[in-house]
Amino acid sequence: MNNLVVPFVSVVFCWATHVQAADSWGLQHETVTEIEARVVDIACVLKQDCPPNCGAGKRQLGLLTADGKLRLAAKGATNFAGAVRDLLPHCGKIVFADGLLIAAPELTIFMVQNLRLSKSDKLAPATAFETEWTEKNGKVEEWYRADPRVKAVIEQDGVFGVKGLVPANK
Repeated sequence: MNNLVVPFVSVVFCWATHVQAADSWGLQHETVTEIEARVVDIACVLKQDCPPNCGAGKRQLGLLTADGKLRLAAKGATNFAGAVRDLLPHCGKIVFADGLLIAAPELTIFMVQNLRLSKSDKLAPATAFETEWTEKNGKVEEWYRADPRVKAVIEQDGVFGVKGLVPANK
């Protein structure tokens, strides 16, 4: 009997780990899911404006499923950072993206939390932006509060674009 319990528990654990890889955020219209899709340049798909290498990191990227559904990849796993840095190396390739599908009536987006190139690969967190930022600027708790570009915009335009309004921790 014990010989059957260990394999059963192992299968259940592996299945649960795969299904539960992405973290729910409790958002309205959210579904935790993994999609198989081709990494594409959104403007290329919609307007046939197609520079090489999906725009080399200067364009919004998305995921195009085999049935023709275009999913805007709106966010990566790093707070306040998009998914472009994680998706760009896979421009034109099929990936398995694990994350949150937000199918709101107004707009459907996909928040990428993990990626893999095949079903047999291990999921890798979508944190390329944070890794690159840390290499350039050093380790901090909240990158967006320490980013020199963000600070320059706030200095010039104020918080939320309102001149004279400064962050509370300044």
